Amino acid sequence: MVRHFISLDDWTEAEIMSFLQLAEHYRKASFYIDQQLFAANLFFEPSTRTKMSFIVAQRKLGLDILDFNEEFSSTQKGESLYDTAKTFEAIGANLLIIRHQDDCWTDELRSKLSIPIINAGAGKKEHPTQCLLDLLTIYQEFHRFKGINIAIAGDISHSRVAKSNAYTLQKMGANVYLTAAEGCKDYSLPFPYISMDEAVEMTDVLMLLRIQHERHQVAYDKTTSYLDKYGLTKQREKRMQSHAILLHPAPINRNVEIDTDLVECERSRIFKQMNNGVYARMAIMSSVLKEWGIMDEKISEKHQTSFTYGGVS
Repeated sequence: MVRHFISLDDWTEAEIMSFLQLAEHYRKASFYIDQQLFAANLFFEPSTRTKMSFIVAQRKLGLDILDFNEEFSSTQKGESLYDTAKTFEAIGANLLIIRHQDDCWTDELRSKLSIPIINAGAGKKEHPTQCLLDLLTIYQEFHRFKGINIAIAGDISHSRVAKSNAYTLQKMGANVYLTAAEGCKDYSLPFPYISMDEAVEMTDVLMLLRIQHERHQVAYDKTTSYLDKYGLTKQREKRMQSHAILLHPAPINRNVEIDTDLVECERSRIFKQMNNGVYARMAIMSSVLKEWGIMDEKISEKHQTSFTYGGVS
């Protein structure tokens, strides 16, 4: 049965590594699909990095882009997400990339479309393409996941990035910890909470998240007190292990979850994550198109890679 790219829960550890291998190949070598295929970007929430990296990835693959602007679309006349998606399917889209504020928007669509869907963000629930680029960044650094200590710090309760990353990193063998202020914790997640002071000293990877003010029903404190109590200050950064790296999916609230001077410090991989997003999303799109039989088999087999996992290529 062919799969949409809705959640990394749907893919095995070996399949996730195949995505990373292909992304690493695309980072090192050009690749072009020599057939006309249309990719539609349906974004119902604001996006800079995800949408733009999908567009760059689509151009690098040679896909024709069908862009969508909700403000000027028929959703303003009451059209549903389902009817919008069916419209793009009907006019010839081969692939839909969707971001929507509903946590469960994928439930209705996944069984009713004859073209693949890629989840570019589902409310507070999932962000699997961000997770894959984060995994790629971590693997480039450590060449493994097993035994790596990773802390995800920030607005856990409202973060789709936190949820996708925590479960997938655990699947890959990493030790996952969470750190958050009260009001930002999600106690339904089966991961231990530690303090930021503990996190900076014990982790190999510190992944910071912004406070998602747009999802809080009550205004959250934006003052520097949050940085001092829960964020990454310069003093805390100095206590991190020498090999430890810093990640952030962005957008960044400087001097809230992180001191502004640390955003581009030596251990930061924040802008490398953004660069990796292009290649991770190229890998996702080409893999899904191949699985669905939409992309020519002879084209999809052009890649070879020496990227290894556990000593096995």
